[in-house]
Amino acid sequence: MTEDFYRIRRLPPYIIAEVNAMRAAARAGGEDIIDLGMGNPDLPPPAHVIAKLVEVAQKPDAHGYSASKGIPGLRKAQAGYYARRFGVDVDPETEVVVTMGSKEGLASLATAITAPGDVVMAPNPSYPIHTFGFIIAGATIRAVPTTPDEHYFESLERAMNFTVPRPSILVVNYPSNPTAETVDLAFYERLVAWARENKVWIISDLAYSELYYDGKPTVSILQVKGAKDVAIEFTSLSKTFSMAGWRIGFAVGNTQLIAAMTRVKSYLDYGAFTPIQAAACAALNGPQDIVAQNRELYHKRRDVLVESFGRAGWDIPSPAASMFAWAPLPPALAHLGSLEFSKQMLTHAKVAVAPGVGYGENGEGYVRIALVENEQRLRQAARNVKKYLQSMGVNTGRRVG
Repeated sequence: MTEDFYRIRRLPPYIIAEVNAMRAAARAGGEDIIDLGMGNPDLPPPAHVIAKLVEVAQKPDAHGYSASKGIPGLRKAQAGYYARRFGVDVDPETEVVVTMGSKEGLASLATAITAPGDVVMAPNPSYPIHTFGFIIAGATIRAVPTTPDEHYFESLERAMNFTVPRPSILVVNYPSNPTAETVDLAFYERLVAWARENKVWIISDLAYSELYYDGKPTVSILQVKGAKDVAIEFTSLSKTFSMAGWRIGFAVGNTQLIAAMTRVKSYLDYGAFTPIQAAACAALNGPQDIVAQNRELYHKRRDVLVESFGRAGWDIPSPAASMFAWAPLPPALAHLGSLEFSKQMLTHAKVAVAPGVGYGENGEGYVRIALVENEQRLRQAARNVKKYLQSMGVNTGRRVG
């Protein structure tokens, strides 16, 4: 009997878990930790969504197995979202599947379409499931950049020319987690043309579709003519409607990929609890004012974070989208590395952030900061950070207000 399991050998220790364990231990010891590490929304879902969950859960026949690909009404609701938000026509029967959050969806798709030895191009740094979902399925990862510039497309060409076997899948994630970078429709038009020419599937993660700032709405790859020939896209209700724990997401796009994913899921699960799916319908079909309200709230938090941390002596670029800031380490402390810096922030500033190296080797030198505390707590975090920086001999300039 072996204890050296193949897939476990391919999974390194989860670096971010080290900081999470320290945070949990500190809180268990009674310390007030300002948690900006995990992207866990602190806001409640809309009241009418919770009411629908309760209403349907009270029905005696609502507690049996559900539909693995999602109840018809919810798939139609997602098709309606794509029509009104992006102007994209979607067939809810053949081009939509409901997932238990985009993370599960990405893992199920990887299982469905990846064979051992396949090469998948994925961004580095990236959200871990974008790489490890495919590594678990037996694939090899070829890293590509996140910044959507000319160097990005040069990297794609090098990957196709110098990788054996040639890559068959490309993962994209904009707005990016963790870097918060965004793209325009011209980028996707060029990418779709490239994918069609090179016979590469594109997997787009659009989990932060509604968290955009400064009047610049995000775009969907499916807005590009012919994108459905090569692309599938994942979205989620987790951030848009503050329903992270409900685990409802969607895959939309290419019928072949949707069919493969649906078939695998039929072996793995019976779908999300029906009352949750009904409540998700209420979210997508009901009043949408909460979407704009959440966007404005995160926008204000972003501005408070950038302003107050800047006054504390730590300059953080202002993210154009998502619920994260991708912050370079203060230059005077860059030698610590992102993991040690994150540990010291937790210990000495009582502020939890996520070490950038946890998102890939190209994340070293950065930390990810989540906008999941209110403005008062963000300003308190800045005061704590200033004291920590001063204790490390960093010139922090002006006093935090």
